Amino acid sequence: MSKKTNYSYVGIAFIILVFGIIFIPKIIDRVSSDDVTRDESRSEDISKDAKKGKSDLAYLEINGKPKKVPSFSFTNQDGEIVTNADYIGKVYVVEFFFTTCPTICPIMNKNLVEVQNHFEDFENFGVASFSITPDIDTPEVLKAYADHYGIKNPNWNLMTGDEDAIYKLANEGFNLYTAKDETVEGGFEHSGNFALIDKEGYIRSRRDEFGNPLIFYNGLIPEAIGVDEDGIPQEITILKEDIAKLLEE
Repeated sequence: MSKKTNYSYVGIAFIILVFGIIFIPKIIDRVSSDDVTRDESRSEDISKDAKKGKSDLAYLEINGKPKKVPSFSFTNQDGEIVTNADYIGKVYVVEFFFTTCPTICPIMNKNLVEVQNHFEDFENFGVASFSITPDIDTPEVLKAYADHYGIKNPNWNLMTGDEDAIYKLANEGFNLYTAKDETVEGGFEHSGNFALIDKEGYIRSRRDEFGNPLIFYNGLIPEAIGVDEDGIPQEITILKEDIAKLLEE
């Protein structure tokens, strides 16, 4: 072997040595600080989401985190205890109402019955209706109300229970305004909007024209009307469309 060849091998060895001195500690540092692991984790998460077949519906985010339905436990129209865990694996709509409501509640529940009938063949669709007058709305009263409106979905629970817990769930858990107000007809004010919840318990909705989540769906205008006298379009149709998307996830 010539001296020239020996010099070549020495040069290559020297380059490898320098590479090891400079770069190997940096690679070890990246692994120890979990940088490489995080990259792999991101790839896995993307892969999992693709497999799950997530729809284009947005998550409601609070402080950068998807908002999940808070824990709750109330009694339904059949006298059974129902919790948020009973809705895991189901797509469902949330409303706050009361049986003696003389204004918006009848409209809201007729619209929800229309939605119920549209998805009557889906065992994993439901509704969660929380009474804001639990002292009046006993299970017996709720049962009669359900019968009157044609509520037959076994996953539609009309719930009663601790008043403070219900109001906290409405105002803080879902940001659906609810309050006692003797100056208004019926003695109570509450939102006429619906919240849509996915199978994992997250609040979901489609986005507006600016890319922001709509968050809620207007429950006050029947689908058949189309547009009310103030020019506000009904949102029952888009609610149905978005329920269908979540049922496919």
